[in-house]
Amino acid sequence: MVHKVKSSGRRHLPKGVIILHEDRDVLVVEKPAGLLTISTDKSETNTLYYRLTDYVRKGNYKSFSRVFIVHRLDQDVSGILIFTKNIEAKWFLQEQWEKTDKKYHAVVHGKMEKKAGTITSYLMENSCFVVHSTTDKRKGKLSHTAYKVLEETRTFSLLEITLLTGRKNQIRVHLADAGHPIVGDRKYGRGDKEHKRIALHATSISFTHPFNKTRITITSELPAFFHRLLGHSTVQVAADPHGHVPSGGGEGGTRSVPLISSKAASIIKE
Repeated sequence: MVHKVKSSGRRHLPKGVIILHEDRDVLVVEKPAGLLTISTDKSETNTLYYRLTDYVRKGNYKSFSRVFIVHRLDQDVSGILIFTKNIEAKWFLQEQWEKTDKKYHAVVHGKMEKKAGTITSYLMENSCFVVHSTTDKRKGKLSHTAYKVLEETRTFSLLEITLLTGRKNQIRVHLADAGHPIVGDRKYGRGDKEHKRIALHATSISFTHPFNKTRITITSELPAFFHRLLGHSTVQVAADPHGHVPSGGGEGGTRSVPLISSKAASIIKE
């Protein structure tokens, strides 16, 4: 049984971040698009790490409490991220990372010729920090991205993606290589300026708890942006008085929820 802890209270909830699961060792959240995971030379405080550290300290700047980063998402990508509250939990999860199941959803341009498959290539990063496929096995790292088409419109396709390896920008590069870049991907796409964010969301993660060894699966529903791209009927849901929106968050204090059935953020313990 996972030992859950009470929330630190709305006063200290991390701004713009949805907490999906919390216990004394693990903190799983949904990162909004546009927020850095960790600091850079240009931004030290406007990061998910900074907000979550402040959250676990409950506003006490003298506290030694902190979070530990297990993995990252690109700044423009939204979805599930795991943090821990102690270094032992971090080490365990990273050592078990190949046994951690990670699924994403993406909306891409066009229609995939094969409705399911695996994209494989050797990936390397150039001096401009752009990742690309290479035929040189000595320079690149073997990478595999499995996908399945879930829905198609005249111009877009919704894919479920299973990350079989975890290279930088892997999904974005592989889908661009396949001729179907992700909508809103300005780095690897078609110079897409029409859409303000990339249509890539980390929707599911399944991992073994670092201490009680329970297998936990956490899921997150698709953002409203995806449903708008796919032409789903929607209804507006207002944020709560504190400005927090339900899982799948939208823009401007509201989010759009599809009228068709959709899976809310949930936790499944096996």
